[in-house]
Amino acid sequence: MELQTVRMKVAENANLILGQTHFIKTVEDLYEVMVNTVPGIKFAIAFNEASGPCLVRVEANDEELRQAAVENAQAIGAGHLFVVLLRQGYPVNVLSRIKDCFEVCSIYCATANPVEVVVAQSEQGRGVLGVIDGYSPKGVESPADAKQRKEFLRTIGYKL
Repeated sequence: MELQTVRMKVAENANLILGQTHFIKTVEDLYEVMVNTVPGIKFAIAFNEASGPCLVRVEANDEELRQAAVENAQAIGAGHLFVVLLRQGYPVNVLSRIKDCFEVCSIYCATANPVEVVVAQSEQGRGVLGVIDGYSPKGVESPADAKQRKEFLRTIGYKL
């Protein structure tokens, strides 16, 4: 078995959700989740089929995000993997609905940070072992840092 990392390409001002699923209809079900959860959201979903023709299945309402989602799914190359790229909404807005989708097995990450996917390659194919999401901690939050965090959450409307 060979291990490698694959850096995700995330379009400017976009967020990434990476997960594992098990059924071809996932791409359509996740499309419905996105449009029914956040009006006006821009997104793309790419799903790597793991049997039959083994195609990258894709649905989107934004062409730039569509291309990037397909590129990321192909670069990872693992079966039953899905990549969601989104704008005009955040993972926190859709994540619980994605997790509720019957076919979704797990979520590896939901982020706007730089992401590397740790991939194992065997004779059979590829699988995702995990992700490297962002950077390592540089210290512990100070009282001033905590105040800044709380102000930020209120500025963007996530706390009163």
